[in-house]
This record gives sequence, C-alpha cells and structure tokens, in this order.
Amino acid sequence: MTHDDRRYFLEQVDDIAVVQCYADAFETLTLDQKRLAWHLYRAALAGRDIYYDQRCRHALDMRAVLEGILRFVPAAEGALAAALAEVRRYTKLFWINSGPYEVLTARKFVLRCRPDELRELVRLAEAAGARFPLRDDETVDDLLERLRRPFFDPEYEPLVTSKVPGPGGDVLTASANNLYVGVSLADLEGFQERYPLNSRLVRTPDGLVEQVYRIGGLYGEQIARIVEHLRLALPWAPAPTRRALEALIRFYESGETADRVAYDIAWVQDQDAPVDTINGFIEVYLDARGVKGAWEGIVYCVNRERTEMLERLAAAAPAFELRMPWKDAYRRTDVVGVTARAVDTIVQTGDAGPMSAIGINLPNDEHIRERYGSKSVTLVNVIAACERSEPRAVREEFCWDDDERARAEKWGPLAGELATAIHEVLGHGSGRVADRLEGQPQRYLRETYSTIEETRADLVALYVLGDPYLAEVGVVPADDQPAIVQAEYEAYARNVVYQLRRVRSGDTLEEDHMRNRQLIIHWLLEHTDAIEIRRRDGRTYYVVVSVEAFRAGCARLLADVQAIKAEGDYQAARRLVETYGTRFDPALRDEVVARAARHNLPSATAFVQPDLEPVYGPDGSIVDVRVSYPLDLQAQMLAYSSIS
Repeated sequence: MTHDDRRYFLEQVDDIAVVQCYADAFETLTLDQKRLAWHLYRAALAGRDIYYDQRCRHALDMRAVLEGILRFVPAAEGALAAALAEVRRYTKLFWINSGPYEVLTARKFVLRCRPDELRELVRLAEAAGARFPLRDDETVDDLLERLRRPFFDPEYEPLVTSKVPGPGGDVLTASANNLYVGVSLADLEGFQERYPLNSRLVRTPDGLVEQVYRIGGLYGEQIARIVEHLRLALPWAPAPTRRALEALIRFYESGETADRVAYDIAWVQDQDAPVDTINGFIEVYLDARGVKGAWEGIVYCVNRERTEMLERLAAAAPAFELRMPWKDAYRRTDVVGVTARAVDTIVQTGDAGPMSAIGINLPNDEHIRERYGSKSVTLVNVIAACERSEPRAVREEFCWDDDERARAEKWGPLAGELATAIHEVLGHGSGRVADRLEGQPQRYLRETYSTIEETRADLVALYVLGDPYLAEVGVVPADDQPAIVQAEYEAYARNVVYQLRRVRSGDTLEEDHMRNRQLIIHWLLEHTDAIEIRRRDGRTYYVVVSVEAFRAGCARLLADVQAIKAEGDYQAARRLVETYGTRFDPALRDEVVARAARHNLPSATAFVQPDLEPVYGPDGSIVDVRVSYPLDLQAQMLAYSSIS
C-alpha cells in the first residue's frame, strides 16, 4: 500500500471520527532501537487500566462486562440484535473515552438498551465461556445490579470532573472520578499532602489517608508490570535514556516526590533520544483541584524530516523570551535546555489515547523548567491523520466567505502546525514565576491553573506567530507569514464557535482547552475591534476583521495572564476564567450542533494506533520488530485488554 492509498478515516461512532495513525519513522530505526521501542510499548500497555480506574471506580468492571459480550456473542437474533449493536456502539465510545464520561465535556453517556437486554446478552456470553469480575458471593445478576446506575442512569454521578459545581457546591464531591474517596475541600484545610501528584486521597475514621501509586501500593500490580518491561528495555537504551528509565523505575518503586523530580530532570537531559517514552502520572486536568496526576503512556520516535523547523524555534527561545510582552520581572534570563522534536507516536494509552493531543511539553513542574529546561514534541503523524481525515464540509460550513475558505485550505495545516509548535516550545517553556511561589503556581491558582496555563501558551503562540523575527530565524517564509497568521487567527476564532458542537447539554465548559480558547476570543470580542460576530441565513460566524488588532489584543491579554500566573493571583484568575471561559450561549450551541449534523461532521477524533510485533530467532532473542496498522478500533482495544 502506498502512502496515497492509505486509509485514514475508519468509521464514525456517534460524533467521534475514528482514524488510523501511521508511524513511518519507525521503519528508519535500527534493530536495537526497535527492541527498545517494543519494551517501552509493552510498558505503555501495562499501565492502561490505571487510568480507567482513575476516571471511574466502576470502569474496569463495566469494561469487563462489555468486552465479555463482544468477545463471546458475535451475533444475536431478534430484538437482541439491536441490543448487541447498541452495546457495540457504547463500548466503542467507552474505549475512546477510557470509561463512561466524555473526555471533552466531562459528561456521562449511557447505554440506550434496556437493563434486561444487557442481562440477556451477558447470560449468552457466560454460556459461551465468558467470565465476569464477580466479588465474593456475587452472582452475575448481582454484578449487573451493582452496575445498573453507572450503565443506565445519566443523573448518577453525571460529571467526571466538575470545576463549576454551582452555588454552594464542592468541586471534589461533585466530581465522579476516583482520585478522592469521601473527601471534600473542607477536609483538606490544614492537611499537607506528601504525595500530591501520585496518590488517591481517602477519608477514613482515623482521618485522611494518601494511598500512594507505587509498587506495593495502589495500582501496585500494574506498576510492577510497567517496571518489568522498563527493565527489559534497559539493555537496548543509549546511556542518557537508560539513566532516565532507571530513575523512572526508582520513582515507581518508592513513589517519593524527590525520585519523581530526579526522573523528570534525567528525562529532560536525554535530549537526543531517537526513541523516547512518557510514562507516569503527568497531567492534572482530571482533578478539579489540578493536583492529582492522571496516568499515561506514550512511546514515540523522532521524525527527522519534520524536526528541523522545531530545532530552529527551540534555538531561538532565548531571543523570543526577550520579545514577550510581559514585565521584565516575569522574564526568564537563563533560558536553558529547550529541545523540540517532530515525532511519530507508536502507542498512546491512558490519558494520552485513543483521543490524542497534537503537541506535548514537559515536565510540568515550573522549577524544573526554569532550571533544567523542557522537551517539546509535535505529534506529526497525529496531525497528518487529522488533516487527511477532516471533511471539507467543515470549512464550507463555518468559514465566512470564499477568501477565508481558500486561506484555510492553503495555509491552515501549516499554520496549525506552527501554532502548536510555538504553544509547546515557547508557550509552556517561557516566563518565570515569583520566588515566593517556589515554582508551584498551581498551588496558588488551584482549579483555575490548567485553564490559565493553556490560555497563556495559546496566547504566546498567537502573538509569536505574527512576530517578524519568526521569519528572520527561518521558521516561516517572510512572504507567506501574513497569510499564515491570518489563516491561524481565523481558524482560532472559528473553532470557538465550532467546538460548541461537543457540548450537547448545559451551558458550561469543563474541559480546560475548550475554556481557554473561548476565554481568549470572548476577551478579544469585548476589548478589541479584531473580531465581528456576523449572521447570515440563520448561521453565526466569528469573523476576524483586523489581524493587527487581534495580535495587539493577544499581547495585552498575555501580559495580564503571565502576571496572574507569576504572582499566583487566584482571584484574578477566577474572575478571568468565569467571565470569559466558562459559560456559553446554549442557543448558539444548538445552532452549531444542527449545522454540524446537516453534514454529519464529527466533534472529535480518536486514533487507532500502530501495532508492534516482535520476531524471535531460534535462540529466543528478538531479531526484528514489525509495525502494522490494524484499521479496526474494536480489534485493537480487545487486544490491548488481553495483554494489559
């Protein structure tokens, strides 16, 4: 199969496009690099169940029921045929979202068949040999009754993360995730967490207890399997990568913050790895407090052809720091260790997949960034899969005129890739915070931190994209820069309208990236003349009418947001997020949903990953590792569950 003949779009499940991701850079690796990738791949799969359990305490039992049906009941007759089709639809959404809550909206989705139909399908599966996760003295009927409300009741634990619970509400008790058990914000007053990132907090009769994620602790079985595969990877890793993996193993064994910091530093200092991994408790979006890390596993290899532009951007990071529109007090004077790579992902599990980011910048600890630097990766095979599968009808429906449509067609992919690169390399890697914050602004900004940080990084991207210095350092052609900037600004404004299709109920955004995008555009609408709201034939458009005013507005807002982060100004952060980033007009959402439905446009994209398979020689050693592309979400998810 040639690259032009490849299938990208595989199916649409409700409003989610399922797309195949390809990793061409894997074929360029040496045998030792492929061996390393194989063991890291298995380590990424070994931790997959951790994230399911973090998102929902019922999720693993629910998944076992669903997968038992799909494995053992390939077909059904009569009324059960429709019920089986519904179970298959629901299970695909369950896999895509790693549980019964939508990643992008935090809202619960439910099975649309009847409980008695699910019970009959489970009985058919059991008769065919399926085994289900029964507790002591529990029958299958007891299991299904225990899971009835998680499967069928939309009002039972309706939000996985609730950052705006309403008057008198509590962000912890209103959130259904499994990061806290019986704990309210009031319980935390005066309590000092020893393991803030990698523990579950449980209220017991004797007080609050941190259940630490480590070998011998919570998720100890899964973490032990991760470590087993990491140890198998060590002989094939170059020295800097081996040091990082050994540090990661020590952290998984101890759970201590000092060991996690040592790992982060070793990982940042491994700057030339052709094969690399992100494995651990990383992002804090799942936690309404913005403290507890969600587990993820990613393995990727460098795409050399696409890395040159990112290296130029990273090399220019000190110069761009001096050009940022914030106060000198918030300016880094010793920008060090900034590296950037274009990569092909090989596998993404947990918080990283099947729904994927398109860029990553780590580590998240501000004091590590400031002293040791950061690593940014742009997931170019994910971006390519998105571009190759996006329906043309998106631009036809949501662009104001033919000129905007033509710019989106010609410059949109490059503009988006550049903005993502700047967001990750310069956005998250720039600026400094006040010394009194001790490199931990999230402690002060609390539940607003993730939205504020994503707002800041996006504003850096939007501001820097229009900087002539970007052309001077060879990142973008000078003659094309104005068109690229306009295309990105238009796409950004357009997306704030288009993203509302994802939130089918309510009038509140919970996901931090959706919040930050709306915050920026709504602020620009109120404070600048950059954007006009236009209506035609019952359709609403956000139209960029002044690129200059757009960029100048981004500079003003960026200076304010950097000050908020640098000073840990919670009240200012909360006012900004609640005023511009949280609420939306349900009438506009209903309009956008109807417009998208007319074209059957997806709301988001999930990715089927490459599969790896080792080839063994007569002595049992790995003599090759082959990559293949399953083109089938169900087949891959069932395979993952059988080995994770």
